[in-house]
Amino acid sequence: MTADTARAVVVRRGVRAAVAACAGFYPLLYAADRPVAALYALFAPVALGLLSAVPGSGRQKANVVLRALPPALVLASLGTVLAGSTWAAVGGMLVVGFLLAFAAVAGPRPAGAAPGLQLFYILACFPPYAPGTLGDRLIGLTAGVLLLAACESLLLPERAVPSYRRRMADALRTAADEAASPGRVPATTLRAAGERLRLSSLPPAEQPASAGRTDRALDQAGRSVRRLLNQLAALSEGPSAPPDPASAVLLARVAEVCRGCASYLRTGERAPVAGTLETAMQDFGAERVRLTCGPPALVPPLAVLRRQSRVLAVAESARIVEVTTDIAAHGRPVGPAVPRDQFWYAELSTPALWARRVLGNITLRSVLFQNAVRTALGLGAARLVAGALDLAHGFWVLLAVLTLGRTTVAATWQAVSRAVVGNAVGALAAGALLIGLGPRTDAYAALLVPVMLAAFCLGPLLGVAGAQAGFTLVVAAAFAQIFPVTWRLTETRMTDVLTGSAIGLLCALLAWPAGAHREVRRTMADLLRSCGSLVRATTEIMMDPASGVRTPAPILPSLHRLRLAEAAYAQYRSEAPAVRAGTGTDWHAVLIVASNTMLGAHRLPRLGLPRTAEPTGPPAVWARTAAADLEAAADRIAALVGGGSPAPVRPPAPAPADYPPSSLSVDLEVWLTSLGRQLAWIEETARLGERGGRADG
Repeated sequence: MTADTARAVVVRRGVRAAVAACAGFYPLLYAADRPVAALYALFAPVALGLLSAVPGSGRQKANVVLRALPPALVLASLGTVLAGSTWAAVGGMLVVGFLLAFAAVAGPRPAGAAPGLQLFYILACFPPYAPGTLGDRLIGLTAGVLLLAACESLLLPERAVPSYRRRMADALRTAADEAASPGRVPATTLRAAGERLRLSSLPPAEQPASAGRTDRALDQAGRSVRRLLNQLAALSEGPSAPPDPASAVLLARVAEVCRGCASYLRTGERAPVAGTLETAMQDFGAERVRLTCGPPALVPPLAVLRRQSRVLAVAESARIVEVTTDIAAHGRPVGPAVPRDQFWYAELSTPALWARRVLGNITLRSVLFQNAVRTALGLGAARLVAGALDLAHGFWVLLAVLTLGRTTVAATWQAVSRAVVGNAVGALAAGALLIGLGPRTDAYAALLVPVMLAAFCLGPLLGVAGAQAGFTLVVAAAFAQIFPVTWRLTETRMTDVLTGSAIGLLCALLAWPAGAHREVRRTMADLLRSCGSLVRATTEIMMDPASGVRTPAPILPSLHRLRLAEAAYAQYRSEAPAVRAGTGTDWHAVLIVASNTMLGAHRLPRLGLPRTAEPTGPPAVWARTAAADLEAAADRIAALVGGGSPAPVRPPAPAPADYPPSSLSVDLEVWLTSLGRQLAWIEETARLGERGGRADG
């Protein structure tokens, strides 16, 4: 998104929130004579239209806003009931604050609506304790939410962007063109098509972030499509090999599968059923076994076997796309979904998957859990201070904590310092306004619309200071129409904002002050260690000549660590670059190498060449040495990024130039060599970062 586009989005959002707020405020205040309802009708669009970052198109935003109405009514009712006791309100704030902040585990849309929903409880849980006004509060809240939903759909709505399914369909068509005619598509085009599927390049509303089977399948499919495109690019750039009709046939089948999946993702018709590519790969593997076990004269050259190994890796990525598209289409796999660990979610119910998502994040190492605890403690402390000191308009204290809190001390201080300056400027302007106009309600009514448009449209473009100054003027113009106010209203707001800022800073200082930086180091280090062990275990399975049917090494421990690392990395990337403590490490490459490690752990025992006949020969010795080197490299990088003392670097043993296929699985050799290159790159970036090199990527 360009800077001009971002500014246009901010302006349109401000216009929609201002129109919805005014459309509810004026009729309820002046026509219906319901000041409480008018106040809630004004704040509802502010809460869900400005304070909440609801992603998506106009229709998607309206849908989220409407879905937020029932919980908003419940929260307003709960706050009204608990407002009679400070301790009851504080307890409710702790629970509500944690649950709504932790709702980020459900994806970008619930996470986007959560701050606005927090405000509905905050507004209602402060004195005066007036349960008799609950009806007016709910009427105003409902009017404001419905008006905002209408404005999101009809007034300068955000345009829809290509969906994730559409992007995957386009990428699969590109992959199909290359697989059908190798060399037809430039490698740069293939890699660029894969980059467009990165979740960081997608609008939040289009990311498959739910815990359900469909979104999990689409997420896995997108990773596999990216890997498929990168593998096709590497295959086209690799060394030439003698003609290989079997590889050409398998690539043609890959092209067919890609076209079929692309067609379904684009149209929703003729859903694929997994199994065709699995059969083709088994036939391909059986032919390789037959040739390598036959007379020496028929054994293909090592260059051909290596290319076949890379073609099999391409087919395996396409097969995962086929299976995951099958799951996304039918809810459960209709065709074979093997190995089961790779598609562990396919047979679980939706409640079970959500339970796993929630329980997997209830840990001190989960950034989502950390943020939820920090938010709940900050809001609870703010409610306690505001109640104990009997601060007038104490909800501004909580609003300051909610809007100014960040994931690090540096970021919170930066926001707070700017907010204080903005509030000071806004307070001076609002004080002058209240002194100059006095009790003239008609003047404030006339000023509210232009002040609100300026504050909501221009304030965010000027940063935290501009937004706080604008909101102070809006508060003054609105409250002056409902209650008798003086210039001391701005003094009260300034005091409350300073109090909330101090509480926010204290929470940022005491609760995980490094934000996601420390967590991304720790989770990535754990992931690397787990993958290093998985490489060693997989190699031992492949090198055992006595084993019959090889059972893949378990990947669920590594998969769990991958999920935690992804969450930490997503939070880390959301922090402002100015406050990010960079180590230089290419975290994205760590996630990629983890995915490739787990994929190989599943694929190699099923698709490798025959059992090793010489477990003590030089090729087998190299394989074990290479696996040990990779495990050591993973541990060394983990120590480096985790702040420990890394072991000395040991140069890897070069792969044997030539060897009999019966002495070592070519697939294992290609996999180990590929992982070695990836880990070497990660270690290089990590060491550069420790010396003050590049920012994290």
